[in-house]
Amino acid sequence: MSSATPTSARVRRLPVVGALRLGRPSDVWFKPALSVVAAVAPPSLLLMTLGRLDLAPYTMAGSLCALYAHNRPYAARAKVLAWVILGMLGGLAVALVSASLTRNAVVLVTVGALLAAVQKAVCDATRVGPPAHVILTFVSSAALFVPQTPGQVPGHLALAAAAGVWAWLVGMAPAPLRPHGPERRATAQALNAAAAYAETARGGEEGGAGARSAAYAAVHAAWQTLLAVRNRPSTTRRALERLVIRAEVALAAPADADPARLRSWARAVRGTGRIPRTGDLRREEDGLRREEDGLRPDGVGSRPDGVGSRPDGVGSRPDGAGPCRTDGGARLDDDSLRRDGDLLRERDELVGVAAERAVAPRPLWSRLGPLAPVAVRSALGCALAGYVSLALGAERPYWALVTAASLYQANITLTWSRAVQRVVGNLVGVLLFAAVAPVAQLGPLALVLCILACNFGAEALIGRNYWLGSVCVTPLALLVTELPGYQPTGELVTGRVVDTLVGALVGFVAAVAVTNRRAGRRVERALTTVDRAREHAARVAADPSSTPAALEAARRGLAAAVVDLRATADAAAGEWWQRALPQERVVLVEQAAHRTLAATVRRRGLLPDPGTTSTYTYTEGASP
Repeated sequence: MSSATPTSARVRRLPVVGALRLGRPSDVWFKPALSVVAAVAPPSLLLMTLGRLDLAPYTMAGSLCALYAHNRPYAARAKVLAWVILGMLGGLAVALVSASLTRNAVVLVTVGALLAAVQKAVCDATRVGPPAHVILTFVSSAALFVPQTPGQVPGHLALAAAAGVWAWLVGMAPAPLRPHGPERRATAQALNAAAAYAETARGGEEGGAGARSAAYAAVHAAWQTLLAVRNRPSTTRRALERLVIRAEVALAAPADADPARLRSWARAVRGTGRIPRTGDLRREEDGLRREEDGLRPDGVGSRPDGVGSRPDGVGSRPDGAGPCRTDGGARLDDDSLRRDGDLLRERDELVGVAAERAVAPRPLWSRLGPLAPVAVRSALGCALAGYVSLALGAERPYWALVTAASLYQANITLTWSRAVQRVVGNLVGVLLFAAVAPVAQLGPLALVLCILACNFGAEALIGRNYWLGSVCVTPLALLVTELPGYQPTGELVTGRVVDTLVGALVGFVAAVAVTNRRAGRRVERALTTVDRAREHAARVAADPSSTPAALEAARRGLAAAVVDLRATADAAAGEWWQRALPQERVVLVEQAAHRTLAATVRRRGLLPDPGTTSTYTYTEGASP
């Protein structure tokens, strides 16, 4: 491998304006927004009718679990939601028991900091997805400072569990109407990302590397979604897998891809209509050649080395994907032979997917190890933020603790951006609360309706930027504190502003103090992993006896390694106080891996071989 000069920069500039820039809303922004309203409203209205709105914070703890797992297939979502509810109940139980046994604020802050660290590490290791640990930490931290007696704990936990069951039902409610909705959305996103990269690569526009990384990440995410239900293949899911394979083909040969067709497939996938068939790309390429050059008698469709040719003019392809012609490209009139070839091709495309479904996921303990620095950051930052808030006279410093817990991202740069977003969002949010509070104090129904509106607004806006969602989260949290009884608005606003500033400042200082010095070593390991995966894929592609399953498994392993390398390099680039990173080597390794991926796609027969007369595709070969 080329010994590239490492990047010498140790400290990156910290963005301010860029951290506040609004992005595009999520395609399904309304799903979590409507889900949380549907999960919160019935328990809250029931308690209001019974005159016990003081118990609503406990039911809301369970209702907020409806925010999770909206990108998972429903079979996987059922399990993820169940684990989230159990995790919420576990954290809540520890908090309530601690609150019932002691009123020592220092002890309670320490318990909250340790809980926040555990929740952060487990959510990152399991990749539970947004909103990750923040909701769990908010629930447990707030409960620590609510007066309890041991006898009240079981009843409060039962209320949270009942609301959690209702949230589970809300999350699973769309399954009968759109049983493959999450898989369809993930596939459409992969196709659109591949189309965007193909357009960028064709036009020679700037940002091609970023578009390629985004496209590979989208394809990888689509495979993760499709493979989340490992033992439940279906006709619809297999059709979606074929479309994701076409997105991979477009990434391997962007100059040959048709962005309009990819986007057409993406539009057709959404909704509940039939999944479009992708057709035989190799035969379509042969048709394009015939349209350009006509039927030539010198064997246009045959391989120059004669591999796979038979005396009867029908050659078997060396990758086993089906028949091809060696008699000058004459049209096949046997419809049954053509259908058999299509079936063989589809079987070969999906055999590797079936092999990947059989691979067990990595054990949880092996994924927790690399997260130790992040867990230490969370524990130290949350504890210090709580202690400083107590020193400034706060009676319930949980908001400073939650603010610190919400900051910690993959590296220092992202943590700084989140701190800026949190502070700006909370400061604007307290102003919104000051405006809404008079309305909420008109009566119980007005208070519940304001809480529902803030829930909806937070989830509808947070996809644009975290600070915009925080504008609604802040009044929501403050309104929840009024459920047990009225509190002066001025005191709430002042306390929240102070706790926000303390949590953000102390939390960021803790992140700077506890740097992830393992980040550089993780980049080196990721580079080694990609090199090994590339060499293995190249050997399998060069071996004529390789089975489709082995070729697909090697290709998928290399693609996953490339995505992991980019994520690891990006995370390490934002860390401070570490050795310089081999950025040039990362780029060279990625380029070599992309060439090998293209060769494996060509080896499976989805692209023509180099040296043919096609002017539509050219991919470089692979060598170990």
